[in-house]
Amino acid sequence: MFGNSRYNYTAFKRSQLADMFERQFGNAPEPGDRAPEFELRTIEGDRVRLRDYRGETNVVLVFGSATCPLTASSIHGLQHLYEDFRDEDVEFLFVYVREAHPGDQLPAHRTMAEKVAAAELFRDEEELELPLLVDDLSGKVHRKYSGQANPAFLIDKSGRVAYRQLALNPGELHDALKELLERQSERGADHAVVHGGESLSIPALKPMLFAHRALERGGRNSIATFRNEMGMPGRFAVASGRVARPVAENPGITLATTAAIVGVLGLGFWVGKQLRERRFANRPYQYPRFTEVDEYGDEAVGI
Repeated sequence: MFGNSRYNYTAFKRSQLADMFERQFGNAPEPGDRAPEFELRTIEGDRVRLRDYRGETNVVLVFGSATCPLTASSIHGLQHLYEDFRDEDVEFLFVYVREAHPGDQLPAHRTMAEKVAAAELFRDEEELELPLLVDDLSGKVHRKYSGQANPAFLIDKSGRVAYRQLALNPGELHDALKELLERQSERGADHAVVHGGESLSIPALKPMLFAHRALERGGRNSIATFRNEMGMPGRFAVASGRVARPVAENPGITLATTAAIVGVLGLGFWVGKQLRERRFANRPYQYPRFTEVDEYGDEAVGI
């Protein structure tokens, strides 16, 4: 269906965001469906097959890349989940996919060696401990599971989808994991659809705080393309990211400073939204509305 060049696009386009909101999960497995089988290698070369976990343990399956702001904003929360649940009946697998914002430093993958090197960079910079798998150049596994930038799937012991997220939200995933483990313990059954089955929410604020971190890994071209394609919101995110990122990475910064930066970011989003609505009044793409911040610091928006 997709050639390597089409899947591994060489430059980000704003139209991809519209596609993201419209397509949502696409042909990905729905809650209650059997999770598509796959076999991949870790960056250490170990073979991982999904069927090997069936009947043994639940699996959290997450997709992402080094140049993806959504991934950059959620990866630390995922690492905390891994630490919290690693001794329970849960295995965590992170699948490295195409670059969301390819640039001169991390371009679109042309060989598996390049893709593995990008995954290693991502692991080292994020100090990732959970198993890191690498998809093939055509995104074979990624496309089976929606092809979105940072989706997450909770697969229960029966090998079926218990819960899925259009974009990883560690706080909501934590609640879904707790519910699944409780149901399995109480009922003695391997399968259960939990936490409403799915979340269509996409975080908005945190990815903007982490956008510059992800784009820097792509390089100057990645940053320039993001600014040009996204217009005012893109220029704002790149400029504010240098200031706002320490807030996201350092919990010790005062609440007042955080609130001030959040206020400025909120204004930027509002201005950008007004401009988009005037320019693209007949298009389906809109930024979703803001909702509350959960205990993991994940601020999600509904679509």
